[in-house]
Amino acid sequence: MSILVTGGAGYIGSHMVIDLLNAGEEVVVLDNLSTGFEWAVQVPDKLIVGDIADEALVARIIVEHRVEAVIHFAGSIIVPESVADPLKYYLNNTAKSRSLIESCVKGGVKHFIFSSTAAVYGMPDVAAVNEDVPLNPMSPYGRSKLMTEWMLRDVAIAHELTYAALRYFNVAGGDPKGRVGQSTANATHLIKVACQTALGQRDHIDVFGNDYPTPDGTCIRDYIHVSDLAAAHTSALNYLRAGGDSIVANCGYGHGFSVKEVLQSVERVAGHPFDIRQAPRRPGDPASVVSDPTRAKTVLKWTPKYDDLDTIVTHAMNWEQHLSKRNR
Repeated sequence: MSILVTGGAGYIGSHMVIDLLNAGEEVVVLDNLSTGFEWAVQVPDKLIVGDIADEALVARIIVEHRVEAVIHFAGSIIVPESVADPLKYYLNNTAKSRSLIESCVKGGVKHFIFSSTAAVYGMPDVAAVNEDVPLNPMSPYGRSKLMTEWMLRDVAIAHELTYAALRYFNVAGGDPKGRVGQSTANATHLIKVACQTALGQRDHIDVFGNDYPTPDGTCIRDYIHVSDLAAAHTSALNYLRAGGDSIVANCGYGHGFSVKEVLQSVERVAGHPFDIRQAPRRPGDPASVVSDPTRAKTVLKWTPKYDDLDTIVTHAMNWEQHLSKRNR
């Protein structure tokens, strides 16, 4: 039996493949390489280049590789782009996920683990967001992910398929051994951009707003190491295999850091300051978004290993240095 990882050539998916291999799992990867990288897949002979909506292809993969479970990362993830091009997001994240889920049902796949997002909560006015907070996504990206959660809920009622929908908070860092990391060109993730600035690859970094109702006036976010996030999926897989009911769970650490605190961490790791400039607030940025990860820790038995901001930044910085050499 094997695990099918869709989007396994991407940032989180490539770390997922590593975690599964470390657990002794048989892995097959399906990726159209629109944003992923062939070199990031640690099992190149198990990489199949194709689209998750190609139901004939997915059906063949399920049969030939005896797929027991699907871990689904393939999709589009940029919030501003989703506002500018909502149909792209409803196609890539919702319609194509529907096709994939149907292929799984027809192929007798037992378990489905879905890459969801904290964006389904919108701008919650609570100190720590648990899974029972009212859902109010503010972008087509968030709504496209929530629609897939709804589909999975309904399909699990009608068919013999159990699922876990994991709602990510702010994913950062890279593989501690330096094998993979965040490699997308022109990425907008704070820690990646700050590391690039510290390395001289960007001339400055903007801080969007300094008048939020937070201790230092900048936005607070819950940053989770990408390897810990991958491990949460493996924990979810083991939970479902053991007969666990379908579940929705947050993936974060339960505490946050401000933009200024993140930039201070990057300066510590880099060993020098860099050009930080003040910019106006961006529309729609909540002051603080922090997870309550109790359910993942207690029900899924997930235990993070890298809950330390400087560690996350160090791994991200190491990857940026590797990537700059690779791209020369």
